[in-house]
Amino acid sequence: MSVAWATLRRSWLVTRRAYPWSYFIGTLLLGVFTIGLAYLGLRAVAGGEISAEFRGKAGTGDYLGYIAVGAAAYMFVVHGILWTGKAMIQEQREGTMGALIVAPARRLPYLLGFSAFAFTAVAVEVAVLFGFAALFGVRPAPTGAVDAVLAVAGLVLAVFGMSAVLSNVMIVAGEAHITQNSVFHAIALLSGFAFPRDYLPEAVRWLGEAVPVTAAMDVIRGVFTGGTGLDPGRLAVAVALGLAYTAAGFLAMPWAERRAMERSY
Repeated sequence: MSVAWATLRRSWLVTRRAYPWSYFIGTLLLGVFTIGLAYLGLRAVAGGEISAEFRGKAGTGDYLGYIAVGAAAYMFVVHGILWTGKAMIQEQREGTMGALIVAPARRLPYLLGFSAFAFTAVAVEVAVLFGFAALFGVRPAPTGAVDAVLAVAGLVLAVFGMSAVLSNVMIVAGEAHITQNSVFHAIALLSGFAFPRDYLPEAVRWLGEAVPVTAAMDVIRGVFTGGTGLDPGRLAVAVALGLAYTAAGFLAMPWAERRAMERSY
């Protein structure tokens, strides 16, 4: 794991030295604005009332708590894909991909180092989000410590698997912004971060089942907002899809690296 630790440490040093404090402040304020806008929408648009339909579909009447948990999970997804998925294309942009390919370091610990950095950094953002949400009385409580750990672990695995696949797509295409933003918008719609998926047409809901984050979010909802507890079936789906995406990503990575290197010459 020395490669993972070295990658994590390098990522922290580069981020701390290269980015101004305004970047960090703006990032932390994201959680404040998310909860603030949700509160204003609840009061100004809905008059502070939650419809029976939303309660039935969401499994809770705590709208701000529902949004807070969804926003926190979405932060994990975005940061995981931004850092882990873009790791290889960043090497490509900096002209160091060739050196990385011939280096004895394996890709798994290398990408795990970026994942550790991403999920450590986002923990601070999530803490700010929940801290601000607490001012409005939001107190998301998991149905159990073990449930919470397993739910978060399922989400992390789902994000890592998606990142491994997207990493290949990005270096072959030589492009990151359109790819990652398309993925962000797609999962924001399909995976139930801001609203219950039951509002979506059935065909769209089935499409969302192909995304590992969808099942992981169902588990997160049951543990942190619905109060139904851990759903072993949905957790198994999230883990299976996360492992499948991870395996597919690493199996295709040598081919993707060759194509990226051929295109660069």
